Amino acid sequence: MSGKERSEESLRTPILEGDRTLWIIYAALIVISILVVYSSTAKMAYDISSSLTTTESLRQQIMLILVMSVPVIFVTHKINYTFYHRWAKAFYWCSVLLTIATYFVGTSMNGAARWLPIGPFQFQPSELLKVATILMLALRMADRQHNIDKVQLLPTSLRLKEPKQQRILRENTWPLLSPVIISCVVIAPAHISSAVIIGLASMLTLYIGRVPKRELAKTIGIGATVAIVGFTLLSLIGLGRGDTAFTRLTRWIMELTTDSRRDYVYELSDTQRAMIAIHNGGLTGEGAGHSTSRAVVIHPESDYAFAFFASEYGAIAAIMLMLLYLWITFRSIEICRRCVTAFPTLMAAGLGLLITTQAMLHIVVQVNIFPETGQTLPLISRGGSSLLSMSMALGMILSVSRMPYIKTNNKL
Repeated sequence: MSGKERSEESLRTPILEGDRTLWIIYAALIVISILVVYSSTAKMAYDISSSLTTTESLRQQIMLILVMSVPVIFVTHKINYTFYHRWAKAFYWCSVLLTIATYFVGTSMNGAARWLPIGPFQFQPSELLKVATILMLALRMADRQHNIDKVQLLPTSLRLKEPKQQRILRENTWPLLSPVIISCVVIAPAHISSAVIIGLASMLTLYIGRVPKRELAKTIGIGATVAIVGFTLLSLIGLGRGDTAFTRLTRWIMELTTDSRRDYVYELSDTQRAMIAIHNGGLTGEGAGHSTSRAVVIHPESDYAFAFFASEYGAIAAIMLMLLYLWITFRSIEICRRCVTAFPTLMAAGLGLLITTQAMLHIVVQVNIFPETGQTLPLISRGGSSLLSMSMALGMILSVSRMPYIKTNNKL
C-alpha cells in the first residue's frame, strides 16, 4: 500500500463512533420503544375520545425516532465536547427562559403549563433544562477542581455579612448550587418530579466531582427542608401542580397503610393497576400483544411503560431492562476514567446519572415505592420532548467516548 493510500485510509472514520456498548443499548431501547408503543396503544381503537389509531400512534413514534432521535444522537455524538463546554451557559439560560415562557404562552394540560406550541407540535422545554443543568454544573465544577475536595458549599454561619461567609457564597454556593436551585424553582410549579430528578442527578454529580460528603449531606438536608416547605405552600395556595402532587402523596401514604380500596377494580389507583399488570406478567410475561392489563393501566405507552413492558415480557425481561439503564451509568463512569480533563468527565458522568435516575424513578413508581410522578421511561415512552432530550444526553456521552484520551496522572 502506498503512502497516499495509507493516508487516505487513516482519514476514514466509521459513521457511528464512540462506545459500542452504548450504541447497542440505544438500539435495544429504541426497539423496545416501538414494541411497547405499538402494543400498548391497541386500546385506542376502542376509545371513542381518542383521534389516534394504533397504526397512527406507531407511525408517529417511528417518525419521531427517525426524524428526531436518530439525527439528534448522530449529530451530538459527532460534535467535539469542547463545543458543549463553550456553549453550556447559553444553552442553560435559553432553556431556563423557554421553561419560564411556558407559564405565559404555553399550552396547559391537567392544570400545568408545560408545553410550547411550535407549529403543529408541542414542545416541553423543561426536558432540555434537565440536560442543560448538568452541563452548567459540570462547567462550574470543572473550574474548581484544584480545591473541590475542600470546598464549602454553604456558609458556616448565619452572619452572612461577614467576609468569610460572603466569600463562601460568592465563590462556592452561588456558582455550584445556583444552576440546580434556579432549575428546580423554574420547573417545580409545573412538574415537581422533574425538579426531584434534577436535584438527585445534580447531587450525584457533585459527589462524583469529589465535593466533601459532609457538605453534600448538609446541602441535601437543607434542600429537602426547603423543598418540603415550598411544596406545602404550593399545595395550600393551589399554585401550579402543588395540589395534584399533594393528592398523589396522600393517596400513596393511604395505599401503604390500608388495603380498604383493593376490593374494587374501578377504585384502584394508577399505581395499583400498574402493580397488577406486573403481577400478571409473572416471570415470562403474557406475550407480545397479549397483555390483558393494557385496558386498565392508565397511559401504558408513557407514564406506566415499564409496568406494561413487564406484563407482556415478564419479570426476567423487566430486570434486564433495568440493567440496561444501570449499564448506561457504568459505561459513563468507564468513559470518565479515560478523560484527562474535568469538564468531559463530569459531563459524561452527570448525563449518565440523569438518564438512569429518571429511569429508576419511573420504575419505583410502578411498584409503589414512590408516589405517582408522570415521568416517562427514557428512550422508550411515547412522546417527543423526552425522546429528544435523552437522545441528546446519550449523544453527548458518546461524544466524550470517541475522543482519543490517554490516561494521565492529572485526570479528575
